[in-house]
Amino acid sequence: MASEASFMTVGWQALKRYIQRDLLPLLADLRLAIGLLLAIAGFSIAGTVIEQGQSLAFYQANYPEDPALFGFLSWQVLLGLGLDHVYRTWWFLALLILFGASLTACTFTRQFPALKAARQWRYYTRPRQFQKLALSTEVSQGSLAAMVGFLGQRRYRVFQSDHTLYARKGIVGRIGPIVVHASMLIILAGAILGAMTGFSAQEMVPSGETFQVRNILDAGPWAQAQIPRDWSVRVNRFWIDYTPDGTIDQFYSDLSVLDQAGDEVDRKTIHVNEPLRYQGVTLYQADWGIAAVRVKLNNSPVLTVPMRRLGPEEMGRFWGTWLPTDPDLSEGVSLLAKDLQGMVLVYDQSGKLVSTVREGMATEVNGVALSLVDVVGSTGLQIKADPGIPLVYAGFALLMAGVLMSYVSHSQIWALEVDGRLYVGGRTNRAQVAFERELMELLDRLSAQTEALPLATGLSTSASSGA
Repeated sequence: MASEASFMTVGWQALKRYIQRDLLPLLADLRLAIGLLLAIAGFSIAGTVIEQGQSLAFYQANYPEDPALFGFLSWQVLLGLGLDHVYRTWWFLALLILFGASLTACTFTRQFPALKAARQWRYYTRPRQFQKLALSTEVSQGSLAAMVGFLGQRRYRVFQSDHTLYARKGIVGRIGPIVVHASMLIILAGAILGAMTGFSAQEMVPSGETFQVRNILDAGPWAQAQIPRDWSVRVNRFWIDYTPDGTIDQFYSDLSVLDQAGDEVDRKTIHVNEPLRYQGVTLYQADWGIAAVRVKLNNSPVLTVPMRRLGPEEMGRFWGTWLPTDPDLSEGVSLLAKDLQGMVLVYDQSGKLVSTVREGMATEVNGVALSLVDVVGSTGLQIKADPGIPLVYAGFALLMAGVLMSYVSHSQIWALEVDGRLYVGGRTNRAQVAFERELMELLDRLSAQTEALPLATGLSTSASSGA
């Protein structure tokens, strides 16, 4: 037992040494962080350019094997690498986790020690210590008491002991990088949470219909809890506003959220950029279509005839159907519509245009009076749930605050009074010119009648790296 415990102790110490000496320096390496960030950016661009969450037929049609895009990107390669759902692949999530580990290692091995060193103060007790500062000088007249008053006016925090003085301001500038790293970790956590628990779906629903989310296009492995099961949505009405020249101005969907008993618990008219949000699920207005036409033949009841999309997208948006005008189905007409403005084209069996009919109007075809009651539109809804979005937004807000904090200069001033002379020096991590002006103003006050004798001016490597 003793030897086993000793072995475990030795193993733990070896692991600890490996983490401290090898793993943490590797993770904290700036080159690794930049490489990971570039890889994440590159794959994010790929996920933006390549359509995500589409059907197999879509990728086979748009990314054929011969000729393959760029000579290699066929649908088989795309699906094999998971480029159809980049943000949920194991390798993309691994990149995010590794980048988060790199940020964490850098924060604890570099940023926190830098902040700790900045919060400590150390007095200079020998004149030669001032020579390594970025800006230092010696004045024959002046006192530490006069410096304290001036530095207090400039919002420095002053520490004084006997004949030495140390002052600093802008410590928030040292906290800024830590806040930036923390914000990026929050953003990464939000992205991973959304990838694991979020989902996206699309539904094409005719006016007057009620639906539940079924057509899931993409979902994380833990997304089942987000998909609504205890409520549904009714499309009360869908309509399109058109401009005077006939182009589409805006889509509108009047939606009601229904509970399991069918009672309305929420209602909103949505349009592009104005979605409906309910229990973490967002419904966007994304598309439209024509679901059916409602017609009458002579004095018959109103018939609802479904319509289907015709042809590819590049040939225009048209919907059509075939309507029998004879009970034995020996004769009929084709109905064609391209929008919801209430106009339908009527073609005979030979494909000849025989009439154009509008809502509320009738025309005679094959000896039958065909009346158009209305054209039934369908709304295309994009449905998403992403529990990580609040974290992402909070991370970006914190990131902006951290960037602003990082712009604050961390300035330090030392002074030593010895043998009737006053030695003054200082350094800052940014805004060097403004700091030099501030220090010169201090010296002008101290030696209004005595010219300053410079010991060392200009930037130096030792000064910029810290005392």
